[in-house]
Amino acid sequence: MRIATWNVNSIRARKERVLEWLTRQQLPDIVCLQETKVTDDAFPRREFEEVGYCVTVCGQKTYNGVAILSRSEPSRVLSRLAGDSKDPEARFLSVHVAGVHVLCLYVPNGQMVGSEKFAYKRTWLSRVRHFLDAQCDAGRPLAVCGDLNIAPEARDVHDPEGWEDSVLFHPDMRQAFSALCEWGLVDTFRLHHAEGKRYSWWDYRQLAFPKNKGLRIDHILVTQSLAERCTDVAIDREARKGKGASDHAPVIAAFGDVSG
Repeated sequence: MRIATWNVNSIRARKERVLEWLTRQQLPDIVCLQETKVTDDAFPRREFEEVGYCVTVCGQKTYNGVAILSRSEPSRVLSRLAGDSKDPEARFLSVHVAGVHVLCLYVPNGQMVGSEKFAYKRTWLSRVRHFLDAQCDAGRPLAVCGDLNIAPEARDVHDPEGWEDSVLFHPDMRQAFSALCEWGLVDTFRLHHAEGKRYSWWDYRQLAFPKNKGLRIDHILVTQSLAERCTDVAIDREARKGKGASDHAPVIAAFGDVSG
């Protein structure tokens, strides 16, 4: 089984890129997309169904939006986190598919430390942890995938000192990331890569990508039963290259048989 996550920064703008990437990657089993930026009825469902995917979406106009593409039919679909019934932001999907419970998350950026949006990010992450506590089983295969907008360690940031007080590397956010992992999740990338300077996001400005001034903020976190079957994880830098690319690169993890 292969599971991927990718902040596509508009599915309308990147549809052909995503379809090409899926073909090049020989159609991963489960693909979590973030920042689709379309309402559910505007998602280009037909094109992805034609290449063999079931499409589950939770979107809104212009902003946010998440989707899960799966080669098998999903069940037990949830598209809202508990804790704030009035929250209009489309950032969460939960499905069960092919023996795995999959969460697709687009964690708020936080904008600026100390702002209302930073407080919203902290609260939103607490709601995710509550969802794990209340509705998930750490003893079963579960994958939390997405743009978590947190670089968990210094080796995940090109300039840790410069980013220390930013919303993406703030100590409070790193602690929130740790709180998710303490529930029973393993960072799959670190199972196979101990080195630094491996990033998944680069700013469009100031030649950040060619200079490799990036952060690793896109993650696939899994429970122990999946971690034991994880055979490889890669960040596909090639997908970040060229005119019209998303500012994020996809992350893809491979697993052995998860049916047991």
